[in-house]
This record gives sequence, structure tokens and C-alpha cells, in this order.
Amino acid sequence: MSINNSYFSKNNTIISNSFTNTGRNPVMELFYGTTAVSQYPSGYSRFIFDLDLSLLLEKIQDGTITTGCTDNMTHTLRMVNTSTFDLELLNTSTSQGRLRATSFDLILFRIPFINNDPNLPQLWDEGVGYDYADLVYNYSDSDKSFSDRPSNWYQTTTIGVWTEQGIYNNKNLGPVPFSGITIIDTQHFEFGNENIAFDMTNEINAVINGTLQNVSGWGIAFLPQVENLPGLSNTYEVQFFTRHTQTFYAPYLETTYNDLIEDDRNLFTLGKVNKLYLYLYEHGNPINLDNTPSVTIVDAAGDDVPGLVNLPTCQRTKGVYEVVIPPLVGYKTPCMFTDKWTNLNYNGFPLPVQYNEFTLQPFKNSIQIGTLSVDPKIYGFDFYGIRQDEKILNTDIRKVGVVIKQAYTTQQLLIAVDASYRVYVREGQTEVEVQGWTKINRTPNEYYFIFDTRDKIPNEYFIDIQVESSGEINTYQRQIKFQITNMKYLEP
Repeated sequence: MSINNSYFSKNNTIISNSFTNTGRNPVMELFYGTTAVSQYPSGYSRFIFDLDLSLLLEKIQDGTITTGCTDNMTHTLRMVNTSTFDLELLNTSTSQGRLRATSFDLILFRIPFINNDPNLPQLWDEGVGYDYADLVYNYSDSDKSFSDRPSNWYQTTTIGVWTEQGIYNNKNLGPVPFSGITIIDTQHFEFGNENIAFDMTNEINAVINGTLQNVSGWGIAFLPQVENLPGLSNTYEVQFFTRHTQTFYAPYLETTYNDLIEDDRNLFTLGKVNKLYLYLYEHGNPINLDNTPSVTIVDAAGDDVPGLVNLPTCQRTKGVYEVVIPPLVGYKTPCMFTDKWTNLNYNGFPLPVQYNEFTLQPFKNSIQIGTLSVDPKIYGFDFYGIRQDEKILNTDIRKVGVVIKQAYTTQQLLIAVDASYRVYVREGQTEVEVQGWTKINRTPNEYYFIFDTRDKIPNEYFIDIQVESSGEINTYQRQIKFQITNMKYLEP
């Protein structure tokens, strides 16, 4: 499984019955209750945001991300809790004098349309505010971090207002009652230091396929039962990093998709399900066909194998098509077969039939039976595509080749290895995972994975390699270290 990160295009925290704007605050503070011991407003707050899905849509359009071979594409909203790093913060107060909230539910909701008309989204601006209160000191004419410019509880823009103040009414009154909004997901927080992980799979897929249009953003809030709790003498709060954080923990939508290539052309085995692939390039760049082709398996005598004629294929990723071959049985091995790819069309032009060959290997080649146990192997690795300590612009897409060898040898390359990689950054002694363990693609001539820097935050990155052998899982740490640097463009 690979991932794509989509980041926020704007966000803001709106406060009940207040014109205060906090759009540029690096931390969003969701609170409820009173503020007898605090200088900040009482009541409750709600967080709103919108997503930049342009890179995700671009990858889907060019076939990098496809559900042709699987429909298992997920979208998870992730936000980091500012208290997640230190357990000592539990059951304490924030710097504003609020108690840290525990045992509560947060909802993720869609910002509703005007009069439920999908052609009338409630467009809103982020704003330029930072503080929750206007703190004017004797030595200052104004507090530049405070702003009451839109958006806020009442206004979407300077000349626009929310259909319902605060977006919806938590007492089920007015033009937009709570029961009338769309709840995407609900998450329970037992201790209050958990990170946000809202499931947005159905919501984002609806945006991608066009059944949901003109969405102007989403919001996060406490349940109405929490916002309406009576008789509180304290304010309770939970905090998460926003898109304006100066840390590595900017919020994002994590999209996972399956683009794994496991090509069995060199390992095609009798009596097993095998996969074959067709790779298409134009001047070295992967290209997509107009349609998925068909595959027929032909034996050494030139005859079509019964039941393996015009097998359907699917697109695994850009320029790569996959066919799953049911088990071949009853053949004397080794023996040769041909996979014939037909119905190949590119930009309206038919391409010639493609003939490839593979050797059917005996089943015993894939297993070992005997009186001796197998010792775990030790591996060595070479890489190409990213150099050690290289500085890479965050506009690059790199194909990272992994040469897997038996350790302490220079020539003994291995063609059947269960290998994975992970990507992370380091903060002191802490490893912050960017991409969890992901299988490395296996083709007839190489192991590789694609590393897209466009959805990565500039930082120093590390890559580990993990190999499973003889029941052991061995991790080879910090095989590659590199930096992603930011390229800024001047706005026109």
C-alpha cells in the first residue's frame, strides 16, 4: 500500500457568539464550559477547514492511483494532539487556565450548503487572526495578532454570513439544526491526548467520482450534548496542530492505495496462482492504454490453454497492467508458455499484439522439505534513484531501485525476497513515521518503489529496509538518509 498526503488549504477556529478570528493560529483549541479562571471567551468553539485535493486528483487522472485492480482506497483525516508527546500533561491545565478535556467525542461534519442546494456552497475565508482576545497594552496602540475579520462565528466573508450562526444549531433549532447536517465520522477520546483519525473514505471518494460537488469544507466539534453541558465551573479543552504550525505535525488527509507489483514471470510456479504484468513506456515515461487489454496463455505447441483465453486485466498503476493466472496443473515441468496481450490501443491507435514468454517451474522449487532447518539470511543493499545525503526539491518524483544481495557478496543477487521499506523523520531520539512498512515492487529485472516528494514536508528523511526470512523479520535501519527542500514560487 502506498500513500498520498493532501494538506489543508485553509482552516479557522470559530468561537460561539464571538467575532474573533483565529485563522492563523498554529494550534486549534476546541473548548467548552465557562472561563472563570481565564481571560478568553466562554462557551465553545468549532474548527473548520478545507482540503487541497489537487495532487490526489492529478494522480488519479494520470493513473498513478487507480482502483482498477482493487477498490481498497481509503482516506483518513489525521491531526496531531499537542498533548500526545508528554503523559505528564494529562489531568493538568493549559497555559490559558483551561483543564485538559477527557472522555469526550468529537464529530467530523460537512459544512452544509445554503438551503441544502448543492449549487450554493457557503464559501468562507480563513482570516488573519492569531489570538482569542484583544490584549492591548499601554505601550501598544493595537494587538496585531487579534482580528475580528471574517471568517468567525457570524460571518463567512466581509459581506457574507453563515446561514446559521456557528454553521449549525446544537439545540436543533433554526434554519440549520444539528440533525440536518451530515456527520462524516465520530471519534471517542478516552484520555484526551489521542490524535485525530477520522475516516473520510466515503466522503472523499464521493468528491473524486463527482457525486459530491461544491463542498466548501468540513468542521470538527464536540457533540451537542457536550457543548450544552450546564452548570460547569471550568473550561475544558483539547488542542491540535493546524496548518500554520512551525512543527512537522501539519494536519493532512492520508490516502492509501494498492499499487504493489508482484511479478511472477521469473518465478512462475506449477499449481499456484501467479501474476504477470505488462509495462508500457513512451520515450522512457509510463503511459496508459485507452482500455485494459486481454491476455491469452499459449502453450509450447502454439495452442491456447483451455480456460485461459481472453483473461481480463486491470491497471495496477500508471503504465502497468496486471493479469492473474489461475493455477496451471498437469504439465511436465519446466516448460515454456507464452502470454499474448491483445486489444492494445493508445491514443486511438491500435498497437500490435504483444507476445511474452515465461517458464513454468516445478512446485518443489518454491518449497524445501528435509531434515534440516533453514538459517535466516543476512542481506545487503545497494540503491539508485536517491543518493545518500542528497538534497531533493519537493517537486521531484524518484524511482528508487533496491538491489538486494546476499550479505558479504558482490554478485549474488536475489530474485525472490519479501522486502518492505518505511520512511520517517527523527526528532531527537524519536522516530516520526511518515510512511509505514510498505512492500517493495518486484519485477523481472528489479526491486523498486516510487517516492513522491510533492506531498512531503521539507525535512531530513530516513528509509529503513525490512526483510522476512526463515520466520525472522530483520530491519536494516537508516539505509538511506536525504533531505527534502522547499521550492517556493512567487505568486503572480
